[in-house]
Amino acid sequence: MIRILLCDDHRIVREGLKQILADTPDIEVAAECADGPEVLRKARVEAIDLVLLDIAIPHQDGLDVLRQLKQEMPRLPVLMLSTYPEKQYAARCYRLGAAGYLNKSADTEQLVAAIRKAADGGVYVSPHMAETLAAELNAHAASTQRAAHETLSHREYQVFQLIAAGRSVKEIADQLTLSPNTVSTYRSRILEKTGASNDVGIAMYAVRHQLLPA
Repeated sequence: MIRILLCDDHRIVREGLKQILADTPDIEVAAECADGPEVLRKARVEAIDLVLLDIAIPHQDGLDVLRQLKQEMPRLPVLMLSTYPEKQYAARCYRLGAAGYLNKSADTEQLVAAIRKAADGGVYVSPHMAETLAAELNAHAASTQRAAHETLSHREYQVFQLIAAGRSVKEIADQLTLSPNTVSTYRSRILEKTGASNDVGIAMYAVRHQLLPA
């Protein structure tokens, strides 16, 4: 039997979820509450296997509650439930240790499957969210595998090389037929992307990566 602590500040939602889960023989709502502090109190004393937690709850944000639960009880699965679209909150919940994220519009089969998987030690990810997370991971991997200067646009790289060669903003503007303000904008982007703090840092980066113009 999977014993659940259910937290939602709307009683009608709690009653509806309890009714849905009452038809599932291996799942039981063992305790319920309506705000963040109460979740923490009950999770500490109730014999439960999983927390079904709404994000938007009074007195303490659901994400803060999730963070604290995982700090105090890292092996207790927490399944997040919300009206917010997955793209807004799901990734953040997973990073905080949630065992799954479900929108309240999910069907009964999806809810039951998520509870069973989370209670069994797994992480429930909807097909849509799986695609989103995979895209984020691929983008992150691509950005971390590329050197900082490889992320510069063509124009940014031109400005980068001229700064590294000791040219002033005005000289670069004249050479590239740009306004000084535009060059300064490119310079700011270059500093951000390379992690340099000033023009000397840009020059040192260029020397380190053998990028000084011939």
